[in-house]
Amino acid sequence: MREWGQPQPGESKYDRGVVLIVGGARRSPGAVALAGVAALRVGAGRLTLAAAESVAVGLAIAVPESGIVPLAETAEGSVRGDAGSALGSDLESADVVLVGPGLDDLEAAAQLLDEIVSLVGDDTVVVLDAYALAAVHEDPSRVVSLAGRLIVTPNPTELALLADLDEELHGSDGDAVVRTARSVAERLDATVATQNAVVGPDGTAWTIEAGNPGLGTSGSGDVLAGAVAGMVARGVDPARAAVWATYLHAAAGDRLAVDAPVGFLARELSDEFPSLLAGLQ
Repeated sequence: MREWGQPQPGESKYDRGVVLIVGGARRSPGAVALAGVAALRVGAGRLTLAAAESVAVGLAIAVPESGIVPLAETAEGSVRGDAGSALGSDLESADVVLVGPGLDDLEAAAQLLDEIVSLVGDDTVVVLDAYALAAVHEDPSRVVSLAGRLIVTPNPTELALLADLDEELHGSDGDAVVRTARSVAERLDATVATQNAVVGPDGTAWTIEAGNPGLGTSGSGDVLAGAVAGMVARGVDPARAAVWATYLHAAAGDRLAVDAPVGFLARELSDEFPSLLAGLQ
């Protein structure tokens, strides 16, 4: 990673990229907040969060550094599948779009993803997490147009789903995880970041020798997905961005586990990112 080097900070926030994160149902607005802060903490320049309209004001207060797009929601508070029309100009200007954190309705998530894919720029990288991954499993053809600029961030259960495996994957079986991630990467022409493994579209694989069980905490995956998006925004190619983010996520967990192996919070992980990045200059 030191040999790869880090992108220069540039002269303005736009030099470090524009991130759009879409998710945040009424029951789970914190997911987009965690992802957004992580993107900023790895150095992304400009952030917009799009979430259910009933939680938009709360998000604006919780993450004052972010722009906010309120999305139409159902009576139950799920983001509606036809809410993507509110994202037109933000999709056009985004360098990277993360879809999924905090969405809680599969059918609506699939419809929303379809609309985003149809509107997103030709060079924009798209990162998928959570319910957006389930939508891809339901119909992989919906992301064909994103070939080579798609990143998926499944946990082992979601990875097995994407690979159509009958048995559940265990993160401790590293060889099986890499084999499965490689099959998914080839099928989707995408970068796959799953726990401590990253596989690029060409099958190149990296294993990150860091991390601990304490990372298995609520919101941790949202932080990882946001860090991936933030590194992409800074101009790092998708596979290397996923490696950077996976390492930062795991190394931050190791720092926080020094005093106690479990009990640290997902929101604390991204606070460690700037100094970890500085240590890899």
